[in-house]
Amino acid sequence: MATNQRFTALDVFRGMTVCFMIIVNTPGNGPTTFAPLEHASWHGFTPTDLVFPSFLFAVGNALSFVMLKWASKADGYVVAKILKRTLIIFLLGYLMYWFPFFKLDKELNILPFPVSTTRVFGVLQRIALCYGIAALMIHFLKLRVTVIISVIFLIGYWLLLLFLGEAGKQFTMTGNIGQQIDLWLLGDKHLYHGEGIAFDPEGFLSTFPAVVNVVIGYMVGKFIQEKGKTYEVLTKLLLAGVTLVVTAYFWDMVFPINKKLWTSSFVLYTTGLDCIIISAIIYVIDFLGKTKWTYFFEVFGKNPLVIYLLSELMVTVLFYIHLDKKTPLFPWIYKNVFSHFGAYTGSLMFAVVYMLFCWLIGYIMDKKKIYIRV
Repeated sequence: MATNQRFTALDVFRGMTVCFMIIVNTPGNGPTTFAPLEHASWHGFTPTDLVFPSFLFAVGNALSFVMLKWASKADGYVVAKILKRTLIIFLLGYLMYWFPFFKLDKELNILPFPVSTTRVFGVLQRIALCYGIAALMIHFLKLRVTVIISVIFLIGYWLLLLFLGEAGKQFTMTGNIGQQIDLWLLGDKHLYHGEGIAFDPEGFLSTFPAVVNVVIGYMVGKFIQEKGKTYEVLTKLLLAGVTLVVTAYFWDMVFPINKKLWTSSFVLYTTGLDCIIISAIIYVIDFLGKTKWTYFFEVFGKNPLVIYLLSELMVTVLFYIHLDKKTPLFPWIYKNVFSHFGAYTGSLMFAVVYMLFCWLIGYIMDKKKIYIRV
């Protein structure tokens, strides 16, 4: 019974993350999005900035259960499993950005979309790399050594940005060493251009502090499994969460909390909040026994990767379907249906309805016992 409840809390936490991720990724109209549903423009933090690191935290939490199954397996078997999953998730992310493998010009003529102009890094790619690096460290090294390496990642990333970036602009979008490495490694055309320049918020260098989100998620999952679900455990989780948040605030004074740079203070801040949130979920589900609300999020949590992929691919399809040469279907739906509820409210309602449609797909999969794992 305890194992089932433990997975329920994990599914709910992961499901809440996917649910909120879909809402913030698919506003009906970007310019009229409520501020809390947008990422911080640069330094700072909004609720939306918690979504992605929470998913990495959930990956680590799930990893704590997988490692138990792998404890008796040969190293070759475990490494093959880790590398296979890392490669599959990375390729899915790459193909998701490349989809539908062609472009449309203003006259809706089909143009080629060559590999030479596709984005290499991204959300799923970061999940893959962080999972792979964290899983290999945890499997082959003692937890104490993994923690030490994680600290080195956080402090080392800070020092690299501080001393190798452009003087006076080390923590800016164009002056940080991470962007310079990405430009050297991949070139302008393979980077994200959503900020108006070639800058990838999921770039190579910032992947290393992001690995720590997975490691801390693993440590939390392992701690709960070993110590059980007691008030003492919840108290320690809350204390750890508050400690991480306070430490992040102090570090923010010299190394700003910044999601797009994935700064070390951002790692501590988000993992601290995640510790507090997972404690609250466990308390409500396992201590208060209130579970009637959980199934909605469990649907997302049981097929998170598939539902996230579908949510992104369907948006792409909606933008490629045109009712005329000027109007893709996505903005047409917002303008003709949801905008009547107000610019901001309508944009949010569009996102919520879209999220519910994705949930319906997940619900059908759950009822048919379809669970896709990679």
